[in-house]
Amino acid sequence: MTLKGLMYVIHRHLSRHPHFDLRLEVDGVLKSWAVPKEPSTDPKVKRLAVRVEDHALEYGEFEGFIPEGEYGAGEVQIWDQGTYENLQPQSMADCLRKGRVEVRLWGEKLQGPFALICLKGQEKNWLFFKMKA
Repeated sequence: MTLKGLMYVIHRHLSRHPHFDLRLEVDGVLKSWAVPKEPSTDPKVKRLAVRVEDHALEYGEFEGFIPEGEYGAGEVQIWDQGTYENLQPQSMADCLRKGRVEVRLWGEKLQGPFALICLKGQEKNWLFFKMKA
């Protein structure tokens, strides 16, 4: 699927530890977080999101099987995809550095305002949740 605007995708990753991978297009790459549980549309439910390495934009359309012995071995499915808008006046790169990302998602499953907030003193650990509209 070819999308206009800034891409986001959530992969369902059936690896040794099944999880979801949230990916946002920022400065030509997909910034990525591993989310242990299915993303929620309930603003009261916050999910841990662990920052992982960036991926190439082309990976946003990947579905398939990563063979045993390779990094991320297991089945990868697109769970949700669409575009997003940065809700902050700063660039996405600045928002990431400051540890507070607020975006509006236009996806097949997720719609509306969502936030990623870095846990204080833990640069890899973030919270991902739907913001109250």
